[in-house]
Amino acid sequence: MSAPFRHRTRVRWAECDLQGVAFYPNYLAWFDLVLTELWRAGGLPYPEMIRGGADMVVAEAAIRYRASARFDEEINLLATVRRLGSTSITTSISIERAEDGRLLAEGELRHVCVDPHTMEKRGLPARVREVLSQFTVEPERIAG
Repeated sequence: MSAPFRHRTRVRWAECDLQGVAFYPNYLAWFDLVLTELWRAGGLPYPEMIRGGADMVVAEAAIRYRASARFDEEINLLATVRRLGSTSITTSISIERAEDGRLLAEGELRHVCVDPHTMEKRGLPARVREVLSQFTVEPERIAG
């Protein structure tokens, strides 16, 4: 099993309510951040993929909140590709407090590959599959 991809960030004041607690929609923004960094670490920055004729749109998002992130805490964002389909990607993501490893949130995103010009669904390009396979739990499992 592949180790999760990790990215560390800090909770900014603009992401919090007046009590210094991270406002709930920011967890999805952090989900997006870790995916952007995963693509970059894999050697295929997102803009390069778009120039190659593929884009990703979110088809499903699920999140479970476990504890609150607070202003100025460092948090670890972890991502593991769970499924590489013929046209979609499913990624499991969790957010942990860096100081003690406490799970703050966990969830899943499913992206569908589309043509960036027509927004019509298309197959995953071989280069995308190659880049993401290094972050996949079962790299050989490719289903529709």
